Amino acid sequence: MSILEELIWRGLIADCTDTTELTKRLAAPTTLYAGFDPTADSLHVGNLVPLLALRRFQLLGHHPIALAGGATGSIGDPSGKTAERQLLTKEILDHNIASVKVQLAKLLDFDTKQNPARLMDNASWTAGVSFLDFLRDIGKHFSVNQMVAKESVRARMEDREVGISYTEFSYMLLQAFDFMVLCRDHHCELQIGGSDQWGNITAGIELTRKKISRHVFGLTLPLITNADGSKFGKSVSGAIWLDPKRTSVYRFYQFWVNTDDRDVIRYLKYFTFLRKDEIERLEKLHAENPGARWAHKALANEVTNLIHGEQATVQAQVSSDVLFGGSVGTISANDFADIAGEIPTKGIEITRLDGAGIPLVELLVHAGLCPSKGQARKDIEGGGVNINNVREASAARAVTRNDLLFTKHILLRKGKKNYVVVTAK
Repeated sequence: MSILEELIWRGLIADCTDTTELTKRLAAPTTLYAGFDPTADSLHVGNLVPLLALRRFQLLGHHPIALAGGATGSIGDPSGKTAERQLLTKEILDHNIASVKVQLAKLLDFDTKQNPARLMDNASWTAGVSFLDFLRDIGKHFSVNQMVAKESVRARMEDREVGISYTEFSYMLLQAFDFMVLCRDHHCELQIGGSDQWGNITAGIELTRKKISRHVFGLTLPLITNADGSKFGKSVSGAIWLDPKRTSVYRFYQFWVNTDDRDVIRYLKYFTFLRKDEIERLEKLHAENPGARWAHKALANEVTNLIHGEQATVQAQVSSDVLFGGSVGTISANDFADIAGEIPTKGIEITRLDGAGIPLVELLVHAGLCPSKGQARKDIEGGGVNINNVREASAARAVTRNDLLFTKHILLRKGKKNYVVVTAK
């Protein structure tokens, strides 16, 4: 299967210039790039599709360039944005690029001798270009009419309250300049990016043709949305980051496990390197028994392995199992804290746990799991209440210090999914 055939099967092509000629060109090793603006010191899952596409090209012998926007990132791309981005200093951008490089090493192979990936910064070739030189040598090749016709620009101009600054209006020229420079100096012949980048990519193709008479190509990948139409990559707590300091491995794993049933097979194609036959096997299992969640677990395992490694994935699996009734004895205090952050918590006075402790029926009401002590007794006697994932059948049971996990937590569960973490204060 060629790289284009694989991308088509995975549903990863939105637009492509001159598909027939590109197919011929990709028969031999080709240099390509995808750009990202370092607006934060971590990538997030929304960045994964183009970067994983670079990896797919690299695995088939092509030469990928990950282009950090040290220059363009200081301006901000208006594509897909409804408001002006906050301008970042050079020091912040440099810090962000250095941080992101560590994450890129998990996605791309920078050490292979055959076709190593390269990380470049467009600030390296824009720093010495004066404003007048840029207007004379680059700006003259662009029609304002043509630029205004671009969807990302037109949408902002139609919003009279927000509008678009000249700074962001010029972004297209800078990205086009990148493509021309990479083609001229590094023989780069293909740019890939999200479908919102189509206008910027075609501008670069035109500039490269006019300035250096080279024929280059563009390919865009679909912008990912969830089946319900919501934006991909967001959770209740915000963006899902690749940096575990921003998004814990447990939360990262849970994000993928909780994928909508309607999306899971599509995401296996987008975000994993599983073979076609393996994904088709999981698709069959999912259709036969979606409740078993084989496809969801495979998705979470593959992506978490890729970003955080096997050991972290195993620990995330163990933590995840706790919320399905698994033993709490095999997880660490940090992992339990992550679990506690995902479910409701209640605080009680530590003195209530001294001596005889607090009656379980009272604690269930306090925690909001039961509306009354009478109902709590019925739930306990019916076998529906667990303390630290151990079923409790005695309504006379009291909760004491001996029940505390990591000296301060108690995990209460009623039924299969109604959890509360009680934290002793």
